[in-house]
Amino acid sequence: MKVVKELRPLADDALKSRITELKKELMKYNAQVAIGTVPKNPGAIRKDKRMIARILTLLNERRLKPKA
Repeated sequence: MKVVKELRPLADDALKSRITELKKELMKYNAQVAIGTVPKNPGAIRKDKRMIARILTLLNERRLKPKA
């Protein structure tokens, strides 16, 4: 998958900052949904959630990987 290949070389700090950016965007979308307005791009909610999960999975793999 292209996205994962682009994320793997990034440092942990860069990935964590990317997660915070995505969570802020997700909060904006969730606020729009809660108010009752239709977001400009409804598919972006799902895309952001999946991206957060991918990054968290990558960070967890790095944490559990034995250091050689």
